[in-house]
Amino acid sequence: MTGYNDNVNLSDHGASASTAAGAGLKAEKPARSFIAQKASDQTSQRDEVEKKYYEERSALEAKYEKLYEPCYSKRCEIVNGIVKVEDGDVTKEEGDNATEEKGVPNFWLTAMKFNEGLAKEISKRDEGALKYLQDIKWCRIDDPKGFKLEFLFDPNPYFKNSVLTKTYPVSDDFVAIPEKAIGTPIEWYPGKCLSQELVEKEYRPRIKYMKAEDCESFFNFFKAPEEPRDDFDYYGYDMDEGYRYGVEDDFTICSIFHDEIIPRAISWFMGEAISDSDDERDPNARYDDIIEEVDDRKKKRQKIIW
Repeated sequence: MTGYNDNVNLSDHGASASTAAGAGLKAEKPARSFIAQKASDQTSQRDEVEKKYYEERSALEAKYEKLYEPCYSKRCEIVNGIVKVEDGDVTKEEGDNATEEKGVPNFWLTAMKFNEGLAKEISKRDEGALKYLQDIKWCRIDDPKGFKLEFLFDPNPYFKNSVLTKTYPVSDDFVAIPEKAIGTPIEWYPGKCLSQELVEKEYRPRIKYMKAEDCESFFNFFKAPEEPRDDFDYYGYDMDEGYRYGVEDDFTICSIFHDEIIPRAISWFMGEAISDSDDERDPNARYDDIIEEVDDRKKKRQKIIW
């Protein structure tokens, strides 16, 4: 009987302890919620400050982009032979002299081929068309808000366009990745499309035909990533996610042009530039290793140019 009573007392004691602990947790929850809310408010305030930072940085970048423009324009005139450079003097080419081959042939093609990120996008067939590339520009736009790349071409036997563009609309300066990419439809001359190639197909035994199929080409860059269809969900695949990945990959190429090629085109042409991705190298890499890499690029430059 005594043991029974002891058991009852222990049970009552356990129930009382659980009740007390539960009451303690209930008492803590409002306090924790209040602290979490205060912390959340600070995070929101921090986000507002960061947004202001991006807005001011964007305005500062826009200011200096305008200051860069004369430098880029002068570079364009020199490498395209619009002006003549002699003993440090720059003069306009006029008359019969302007018809002679001037400037730096294959300037942009050579610069792009030295950049590993772009070199893998350029096929051997692309090189013929890229030799006509005259200039590459990056600028902000207001309608729609965002920015665009412009590729200016001399008249060539491949396509009619004199300018190919890639536009990236963004909702505000706080967005790291654009919402989408818009490319220029290329007006290829008959039989000159570089983004397709003729492949021999077999219809029946001994009956063959030629079919145009998409192929690897730098000019695929001007095709916008295919947007997801609302009525298509193949085995539950997230088409929106696939599209975002496509835009991100596309934007990676755009960033190479904006961050590396356009501002340092001369260094890339000379084989002396080092890609931003090379920052991932061993921090303890010796200076001699970097010099050796530059020398290798100079040797490669001779092969590319000649």
